[in-house]
Amino acid sequence: MYYQVISFNYKTCDLASRERLALKAKGDQEALLQRLVSFDFIHEAFMLNTCNRVEIITANKDNFATYHTILGVMSEYSGVNFYQLKEMMQRVDDEDAIFHIFSVVSSLDSLVIGESQITGQVKEAFKYAYEHGTAGKRLNRVVSYAIKCAAQVRNATLISENPISIASVAVAQAEEILQDTMAGMTAVVIGAGEMGTLAVKHLLRSGCDVILLGRDLIKAEQAASALGENVKVDSFENLAKYINRYRLVFSATSSPQSVLKKEMVQECDFKRLWFDMAIPRDIDEIYDEKITIYRIDDLQHISNANHALRQEQALKATEIVEKFKEEFFRWLRALSIEPVIKGVREHANLAIEKELKRAIKKGFVPATLEDNLRKMAVQMFNHFLHNPTKKMRQSSHEKEGLSKIEAIEAIFEVNTENVDPKQYKDKHHQKGYSA
Repeated sequence: MYYQVISFNYKTCDLASRERLALKAKGDQEALLQRLVSFDFIHEAFMLNTCNRVEIITANKDNFATYHTILGVMSEYSGVNFYQLKEMMQRVDDEDAIFHIFSVVSSLDSLVIGESQITGQVKEAFKYAYEHGTAGKRLNRVVSYAIKCAAQVRNATLISENPISIASVAVAQAEEILQDTMAGMTAVVIGAGEMGTLAVKHLLRSGCDVILLGRDLIKAEQAASALGENVKVDSFENLAKYINRYRLVFSATSSPQSVLKKEMVQECDFKRLWFDMAIPRDIDEIYDEKITIYRIDDLQHISNANHALRQEQALKATEIVEKFKEEFFRWLRALSIEPVIKGVREHANLAIEKELKRAIKKGFVPATLEDNLRKMAVQMFNHFLHNPTKKMRQSSHEKEGLSKIEAIEAIFEVNTENVDPKQYKDKHHQKGYSA
């Protein structure tokens, strides 16, 4: 069994391409995942879809076939040519895949290092796949260990001190441009989800009043009531009025199409700053010398006061991720070998019982000697299996050990699919979703 991640992220894949790969409609994620696990060489899969990345994480028995299948399925879904996808993706297998996942969950691979949302996004992505039957115990082990790794990174470094996000970077950029004039301004925030709410909080800290626009007015009003009296709520229907009245606009919806259309824009005598924090983009391409639009990828290049500290802490965090990766594989190999050893010995015991009953039935040995003969046979098999068992446990400490263990499992026809992994877990390994 192998692990693989196919990643289309902000480092390898431009904004327009990520938009085409992003999930467009309700039900698309389940359909894509079900399609992937319908191939017999893909055991499990889940999909991470954020503004910075689209990633497919699998447990499989053939990395090469899985890689080509994922590219084929994503090409069909997005309409992007297979070979174009191949150029813009990042592929990582096995140990590198685990290191990548642990880094992502620990927010070391984020556009903004140390941002606070990614751990929850990965947990939700796995939970979705688990509830729809495309992910189970194999990927649960990975996500559980990744969450544990992320907690250690947070506890042992300052990388998440004064946590930042795309929303906070966008507001910081507005502050840098507007300086002291920002306090007292009114900002328009489109979208009452997590990113929109974060933007509102940072704008309030900067001294702005906020108009929060949401499709679901009840949800928007609930968010506003928790944020304070300086937040007013209105409907999407009045979007055009607000974008032409105020300088600052921050948009973060989950709409599959743009919500701020170029035909809504009217000529104004003041300069406007708009921040599009969504994938797919919320704001159309608008060419107006008085409107500056910052999109997700632009925010990557914006420095902030914590950058140097975070980079230094990221080096320390990377060492923690490497340690957890090694620990994960040691645990996984130990988890894999013990059920196999138990299965081989159970096969031996079944063979003893079968042959002993046959020998008595045929009259080869008297029934009165059954107990003594059983003890002798068990001792013979224990002696025969002693060195192989010892070597199997030794192989669990080797990097190639998993392949050897799977070969033994196949040779002896040992089925470990329904083995409860908790009996082999360390007591600290309890996070994640049961599978």
